[in-house]
Amino acid sequence: MEMAEQTIATESRLPPTLFELFTVFLRIGLFSFGGGLSGWIFREVVTLRGWIDEDEFMSGLAVSQILPGANVANLSLYIGQKLFGITGAVVALVALLSGPFFVAIGLVSAYSVMTSFDWTETVMDGVAASAIGLLLVVAVKGARRASRHLGSSVALVATFLGVAVFHQSLLLVVAIVAPLSVWAAWRRSAKP
Repeated sequence: MEMAEQTIATESRLPPTLFELFTVFLRIGLFSFGGGLSGWIFREVVTLRGWIDEDEFMSGLAVSQILPGANVANLSLYIGQKLFGITGAVVALVALLSGPFFVAIGLVSAYSVMTSFDWTETVMDGVAASAIGLLLVVAVKGARRASRHLGSSVALVATFLGVAVFHQSLLLVVAIVAPLSVWAAWRRSAKP
């Protein structure tokens, strides 16, 4: 495998075409799930193809992480712009996003067809129940961790009461409770 990567890297030091840029980012968008995309982009663009060097990539990664929006979308814009200007930026971004877009459309269409079957509602109920179960596990673990300290417990209860019981906006409750919780944690850590 490493020999094949080295062969690709040495053969592909030529500047890419717009089509090559499109196909690389389309493949990344289609076959990526979860995190790690910046590592995959690094492998494709720097290690295998040598389109940009490591320093340029790291600069682009840093910029993409401080800009608003999805880091990987920002990184694809940076790399495309670096290689082909505005045209390259558009090609890289469209390629990265078009694969998942069509997959999502296909899944929605498949779901529309599947809803005509009697068993679909039962399956979706099971999926929803498992998702709620996973959410409850995380909530219970978080509550246990928070209950170790009085300030954290008070913040947890205040947030629950504000949102669930008094139906206040989560944003408003967090804006009030979060600074108080941070202050309590700071005081706790400042004690010798």
